[in-house]
Amino acid sequence: MQESSPQTFSRVLSSMCTEPHPAAREAAEQFLATNPGDPATYETVADLERRVIDGLGELARLTTPAGYVTSGGTEANLQAIRLARNRAETRTPNVVVPASAHFSFTKAADVLGVDLRVAPLDEYRVDLDAVAELLDEDTVAVVGVAGTTEYGRVDPIPALGDLLADDGTDALLHVDAAWGGFALPFTDRDWDFRDAPVDTMTIDPHKLGRAVVPAGGLLAREESLLANLAVETPYLESTSQVALTGTRSGAGVASAAAALEALWPDGYREQYATTQATAEWLADRLMTRGYDTVPPELPIVAADLNGAVAPLRERGWRLARTEHGEAQVVVGPHVTRERLQALLADLEAVA
Repeated sequence: MQESSPQTFSRVLSSMCTEPHPAAREAAEQFLATNPGDPATYETVADLERRVIDGLGELARLTTPAGYVTSGGTEANLQAIRLARNRAETRTPNVVVPASAHFSFTKAADVLGVDLRVAPLDEYRVDLDAVAELLDEDTVAVVGVAGTTEYGRVDPIPALGDLLADDGTDALLHVDAAWGGFALPFTDRDWDFRDAPVDTMTIDPHKLGRAVVPAGGLLAREESLLANLAVETPYLESTSQVALTGTRSGAGVASAAAALEALWPDGYREQYATTQATAEWLADRLMTRGYDTVPPELPIVAADLNGAVAPLRERGWRLARTEHGEAQVVVGPHVTRERLQALLADLEAVA
């Protein structure tokens, strides 16, 4: 078999994932053969998973967190919608999501047979009046995004909770903070379980949490909500299971526990301060050069580079485009000013 090496992060600028923390790498290797899907057999990794959920709960200011480590944000979002659907009595369930919602909700609706109702945006955030118009007695969940994939914007989560309370609906409030969850605790934005009546939340340690892939996260306000996901597992030592997949990655669980132990809270606080300052620095440099740039609310920069994305990709840069065609730079810990200086030099060359 021909030898090959994984692509380095040196010119990857649009990935929501970043280089794992060294402690996370080491922990992952130690738990490669373990399966949290059978916690009665693999007790050590089950204990580590409990520590991860407690850590994510502290991050999201949830007193008694419930949940599990998923394969990523897609599974967590699908499970949140499945939980809401299973909990409701309607035979024609619908879910209201903002136009900025991750495409995992489209997958979830397709797999679960749920009607997906999309609310338009107002200045990159969900339009609350539009959400109100889409609600009805068959709405089982409303989704808010805390760190949108394209622009890093945060929906008005408390206002969504107030809207549901005023409407009198029994729908659950789910927050997708898959990427933003590890940055938002160090901002002054209201987005978590303490700020709003959030029922479920997605937070991914394998993104800004610095765990190895795969290590996503699903949180629930209380353990009883997870009962809507449980199935019997009579041939395992444990008798029921709430996860979507049977076999899961013990390596991801262990790495998430190690990253949280190494970085929470001061390491993550410093990481956010550095990445946010770098994003603002890049946005300023691009605006100074005359490029239309969306100011970064969280460490994501989107800018219209006037057709330069393709030539930059030919020079080895990995840049994604937003739905509107802007180049997108996700400023993770590996995206340093030195690397961005090289990007700007190549941008001047191709422009």
